[in-house]
Amino acid sequence: MNKKAITYGKVNLGSNESIGDNVILGNKDNGFLEIGENATIRSGTVIYSDVKIGNNLKTGHNVLIRENTKLGDNVLIGTNAVVDGSCTIGNNVSVQTGAYITKNTEVEDNVFLGPFCVTTNDKYMKYGAELKGPIIKTGARIGANATILPGVIIGKNAIVGAGAVVTKNVKEGDTVAGNPARSIKKVAK
Repeated sequence: MNKKAITYGKVNLGSNESIGDNVILGNKDNGFLEIGENATIRSGTVIYSDVKIGNNLKTGHNVLIRENTKLGDNVLIGTNAVVDGSCTIGNNVSVQTGAYITKNTEVEDNVFLGPFCVTTNDKYMKYGAELKGPIIKTGARIGANATILPGVIIGKNAIVGAGAVVTKNVKEGDTVAGNPARSIKKVAK
């Protein structure tokens, strides 16, 4: 591990890792952070305690992954992306530059989240409100700058067009675009 990385608590890091400068692993002395084998963690990344990450993690620069989060194998979290805690991210997921994954979001396997897409979890934007993140099902693809509102379910293999504002559930295999997002076609199977 790079000597410029700072660790807090117990950090279990698999073999064959590559850690950049100014990385912080863990955020509390009594916390636990587990990262699988073959991780590439680029400079400026902060990964909190109470996080479990599978094999082959790759981050861009200045990534933030907060507490109570689980990431599967072969996950890419792009430069300046934020995973804001209590999230589940499956296997083979690509989170592109600047994406924001809000607290309590679930992302299943084989999902693509485009650059600067945003998930939200607070329907009424009120302190103390119930936070309910979206669920993004297996194989879904979210375009750049799309916004997914609280509690919305993006169906399996659905496509959300760039810049869309998704206010309602998207059916399996559907393609939506616009503001508010509307169905424009079914994905060929």
